[in-house]
Amino acid sequence: MTFDRRQALALVPLGLVGAAGFAFWRMLDRMEVGKFDPHDIGNPMLGKKVPPFAMPGLRGAPGFSAADLQAAAAQGPVLVNFFASWCIPCAEEADLLGQLTAEGMVFWGVTYEDKPDAVEAYLGKYGNPYKRLANDANGRVAIDWGVYGVPETFLIDRNGVVRWHKAGPLTDDAVRTELRPAMRAVA
Repeated sequence: MTFDRRQALALVPLGLVGAAGFAFWRMLDRMEVGKFDPHDIGNPMLGKKVPPFAMPGLRGAPGFSAADLQAAAAQGPVLVNFFASWCIPCAEEADLLGQLTAEGMVFWGVTYEDKPDAVEAYLGKYGNPYKRLANDANGRVAIDWGVYGVPETFLIDRNGVVRWHKAGPLTDDAVRTELRPAMRAVA
């Protein structure tokens, strides 16, 4: 049996449907065993030193720079959390950030494209878990970090290297299965 060109072209859509079906099955299979996170597409900063930056604080308060962050991380792991007052998932993770801070985890916050009044109202409502707070008003620092939405959290080790990243809000499950093991690995 021989195929002419028309018959071969008729098989192309069938092949595409088969490939899409396989990809969908693979995604569902990974979700079932907890190895698929549709929110985390990876981050180019993993395994790299913190990029150079300097940001102001809010209303004249001191902000921080890469050098400040690296100096703090040399004393122990630091978590950098990009957030915004207008971000609903940020508000959802706020209680957990407060609990983790009470347990001794160190969070430095970066407000992403936000207004100082709105940030102050947000922190007044949800609490301030941040040891240091800086304002990325134009989003430039977030771009350098590879942030594509808020909230995003990064774990910085004693050498100033990004060792863990979470896109989306922190959850109890993510803290238990991802963050705590990553913290133990860099402690």
